[in-house]
Amino acid sequence: MPLVPGSPEQDVQAVAPGRRLSFAFLNLPRNVYILLCFTLGKGFQLSIATLTVNYYAHSLGYRPDFIGVLSAMPAIGALVAAVPVGMLADRVGRKVILIGTAILTPLFLAGIGLGTSAPWLLICAFLQGAVSSAYWVTNLPLLTESTTERQRVGVFALNSFLLLGVGALGSLLGGAIPEFVGRVLHVAAGSTVPLRWGVLVAALSTFVFGLPLWFLREPKRARLAENEHGENLSSPPFIAPGENAPAQSTVLIAPVESAERRMQASPVKERLPVMLFVKLLSTDLLFTMGEGAVVALIQIYFVLRFHLSPGTLGIIFSISGLAGGIFSLTAPLFVHRWSKLRIITTVMYLSSPLMILVGFAPTLLLAVGGEYTRSFMRTLIEPVYAAFQMEQVSDRYRATLSGFYSVTWSIGFSIGPAVAGWLQTNVNLSTAFVFGAGCLALSASLLLFFFGRGYPGRPRGSPLPYTKHDASLTG
Repeated sequence: MPLVPGSPEQDVQAVAPGRRLSFAFLNLPRNVYILLCFTLGKGFQLSIATLTVNYYAHSLGYRPDFIGVLSAMPAIGALVAAVPVGMLADRVGRKVILIGTAILTPLFLAGIGLGTSAPWLLICAFLQGAVSSAYWVTNLPLLTESTTERQRVGVFALNSFLLLGVGALGSLLGGAIPEFVGRVLHVAAGSTVPLRWGVLVAALSTFVFGLPLWFLREPKRARLAENEHGENLSSPPFIAPGENAPAQSTVLIAPVESAERRMQASPVKERLPVMLFVKLLSTDLLFTMGEGAVVALIQIYFVLRFHLSPGTLGIIFSISGLAGGIFSLTAPLFVHRWSKLRIITTVMYLSSPLMILVGFAPTLLLAVGGEYTRSFMRTLIEPVYAAFQMEQVSDRYRATLSGFYSVTWSIGFSIGPAVAGWLQTNVNLSTAFVFGAGCLALSASLLLFFFGRGYPGRPRGSPLPYTKHDASLTG
């Protein structure tokens, strides 16, 4: 990655880029490796469960309307539990909470795989989403404590790649397991027992990759200095006893704004920009509803429409996830040429007809091609959209806005799948894609209406330039 002139990174100019990057990742604190290991397991769990849970419910005889509600239950559970779990983590320690989710998430996911009745499946899915929220509210704070400011965004990027990119290979595993069990038992891979094994392996991956969490060393929480607005002015990295401090010359990304620079913000007390929040959150809610309507049920759609086996389905979505994760790394190239708002709205407008194409495609090849294109474009705007959202408010309210975004995500991925499931059952399979496309087109139109004129491309209410560090607030 490029170095910043006049910064300590110049000390390693003579070192080859490959060696410098390897040195950087080999000299991180032990906590980081433990957390990244669990993230990898979490990625496998998410991708395997996404492929097998809905297919398993279908094998039990449930229709898409129920499967849509089942898909929405984890998001509802996360919506209910995220704030209380975060508060509990601040009181009892994040390590305890993270170990708790590594034990309870597999337990409730296994409950889904072993259950057959509708109430039991819904309750287990709700509880699994509730306990899984502990990962989302503790992982990034622990990574933040365990890294220096220069390392942080690079580690966050690696964390996201393990979760979404490498973890997507779990789709391949999720498809192979039912195929293998089906051959051993001489039954169809799409029958209940082989798919049940797929769900149980998803549960096991979280437990196995969570075992190293017992060796996590959580720092004693010191009272951080705060400015008059109550913002943290210091966040020293945690170095466990016996570990070497991360080298100051280690470079993963250009330095982000320091705490001292944040103090340069205006001392005038700033009021919460309510209308700005309404604009940002309403457009994000429409976006997540559209995405939820398609993403949550896309696997079961391919099964019902094209009668795919679990193995074929796994191959399709493992390629999509891995390639999409790699393609997302090209986002900075587009940002250098076009404004963030232009990229976001263009991708949304192009994604809408692609959703309809997938829903009405007469052949599997055309449907897969449309889904790949839509998925790649979606991963492209993920970091761009996060950056755009954080740029609209001053540093004081970015954490607040991030918290509200977790709420809109939970609501969107609850309403979207539920509506899509009802449409697929009571109208036809393709109408769910029309609903998703309409939500995306409306979200893009409102973004242009709210922010299209005089979009500054920089944080409002703050004289400081936006940095990639701010995007980490979105989780």
